Amino acid sequence: MGITLNTIFIIVEAVYGYASNSTALIADAGHNLSDVLGLIVAWIAVILSKRPPSVRYTYGLRGSSILAALFNAVFLLIAVGAIGWQALLRLFNPEPVAEMTVMIVAAIGIGINGFTALLFASGRKSDLNIRGAYLHMAADAAVSAGVVIAALIIMLTGWVWLDAVVSLLIVGVIVWGTWGLLRDSTAMSLGAVPSGIDPVAVRQYLEQRPGVTEVCDLHIWPMSTTESALTCHLVIPSGHPGDAFLVKATLHLKEAFGIQHTTIQIVTSAVTVCTLAPESAI
Repeated sequence: MGITLNTIFIIVEAVYGYASNSTALIADAGHNLSDVLGLIVAWIAVILSKRPPSVRYTYGLRGSSILAALFNAVFLLIAVGAIGWQALLRLFNPEPVAEMTVMIVAAIGIGINGFTALLFASGRKSDLNIRGAYLHMAADAAVSAGVVIAALIIMLTGWVWLDAVVSLLIVGVIVWGTWGLLRDSTAMSLGAVPSGIDPVAVRQYLEQRPGVTEVCDLHIWPMSTTESALTCHLVIPSGHPGDAFLVKATLHLKEAFGIQHTTIQIVTSAVTVCTLAPESAI
């Protein structure tokens, strides 16, 4: 529904933006276009992430959601750069705009983009990809609101240069809001520990398990924007504690830390195995 509504609005906004000679309205249409493409990419990523594991992709294609989030962030910043450039050109060469047309079309955009953002609001905290889509739609609503305000002021004062100034201000807001998404998706692409997991607390929990004298070669990384994995060696000199020990530890890591896929290797001596671990570890 969100994709269909925004696609129709993009066409309408681009046509009326050209007819009303409004750079802000045309820029808003371009920004909306980038967001629709972002939604399509996110939708494809959701489909790919549900594909079962294969011999080559043993985790399936869960990682596609991380790539989609990164693509969305980069694409949005590129689109914003284009908007900013056009706004600068118009700032030094201001032209009259059809204020009432701009206000009406942009006001419709606020409603459509705001409604679409609400569709993603509930999942934005648990899924980086949904967060990206939410930011896209919320940013679009903000852009449309800025365009309405600019058109109203231009109508009252005749300050046609304000069309470009408001566009530049909105560009700054969008860049600020997108930077966090770019940072998080880049970190996930590089296998960083997910921001919601405290690796020190994970290590402390494992060290406190009965019989454990050392935890080494501990790794935590994101498999997707919603799933994480962990591998480690637990040194237990007394020998393997049994399956119940592993089941209990795995369930706690899932419930307390949100780590869905855990692999624990039990060793009786740190000398032969943990010397393979990096010198600098968690």
